[in-house]
Amino acid sequence: MQLGAEPTPVARVDAPQARRRTGRRFDRREAVAGYLFISPWIVGFLVFTAGAMIYSLVISFSHYNLATNTARAAGTSNYSQLIEDPRVATALGNTLFYALLAVPLEIAFALFLATLLNGVGRGAGAFRTLFYLPKMTPVVATAAIFFLLLNGNSGAINQFLRAFGIEGPQWLVDPMWIKPSIVLMQLWAVSGTMVIFLAALKNVPRELYEVASIDGAGPVRRFVSITLPMISSATFFNVIVLTIAAFQIFDSAYLLFWRDQSNSSPEASLFYAVYLFQQAFRQFNFGFAAAMAWLLFVIIMAVTFVQMRFGSRLVYYEGDR
Repeated sequence: MQLGAEPTPVARVDAPQARRRTGRRFDRREAVAGYLFISPWIVGFLVFTAGAMIYSLVISFSHYNLATNTARAAGTSNYSQLIEDPRVATALGNTLFYALLAVPLEIAFALFLATLLNGVGRGAGAFRTLFYLPKMTPVVATAAIFFLLLNGNSGAINQFLRAFGIEGPQWLVDPMWIKPSIVLMQLWAVSGTMVIFLAALKNVPRELYEVASIDGAGPVRRFVSITLPMISSATFFNVIVLTIAAFQIFDSAYLLFWRDQSNSSPEASLFYAVYLFQQAFRQFNFGFAAAMAWLLFVIIMAVTFVQMRFGSRLVYYEGDR
C-alpha cells in the first residue's frame, strides 16, 4: 500500500437484511423437513382417499360389475335410479330420523358423564378408565351383548322392566323401537365424546364459578350461564362429528339386523350405508353404489355447511371480544 493512497472501502453488511435471509433459509429448511415427515400421510391420502374418491366418481357413471370386472358407460342413469328406487328414499328417511334422535341424546349423555367425572376427586383416573372401556370394546362383541339385552322375550332390559310391572317392547322387531334400540347401543360407546367434554370442562376458569356463587347463583344457573357457554366450542365440534357419524351408521344396524344376508329384516332397520353395502357387495352393482356414496357425500357436506354457517354464531371463544 503506497503512502498517501486512500484506503479501500470495506463493504458493510446490513445486519437486519442478513438475519432476514438466514431466517428465510431456516424457514425453508424447516418446511421441507415438515413435508418430509408428513409425506407418508400425503402419499396415503392421495392414493387411498383422493384416488379412491376420483375412481368412485368415474365408475358412478358406468355399469360396473365387480363379479365379472366389466364396465360399460351408463351416463347419468345411476343417479336417475337414485330417485326412482324407493328403498333409497326409505334408507335416507331412516338415517335422517336416526340422526335427529341419536345426536342430541349422545350429546346430553356424554355431557352428563363428563360432568360426573369432572366432580370426582380421589380416584378420578380409575373412574375415567372405567368409563372409557366401552369405547375399546369391539363392535361385534357389543352387538352380541345388546342382541341378548334387547331380546323382547328374555332380554335383561325387559326383565328389569317387568320387575316394576312394565311390559317392555319388542326392541328388535317393532319398527317403532328399532332405531331407539340402535341409539341405546351407540350410547354405550359414547365415551369418546365424553372425553372431549371432560377436557373442555377442565378448562373452564374456576373463578367464574366462585363469583357466580357469591352472587347467589345455584348449580343449575351456573351450569346454564357459565358451563354451557364456556364449552360451546367443544359442543359444536361434537355435534358436527356425531352428525357425520350418524349419517354413516352401518355396523350396529348391520350386526343386529342384516348379518344373516337375508331380506327379511324390518325396513325400519335399513339405513343408507347398509343399503349401499348391499348394492356394492351383494348385488355387485358398484356403479349404483358409487352414485349412492356420492349422494351421501353431498348430503353430509350440505348439512355440515349449514351447521358451520349458523351454529358457529352460538359458539363462544375465549379470544372473542
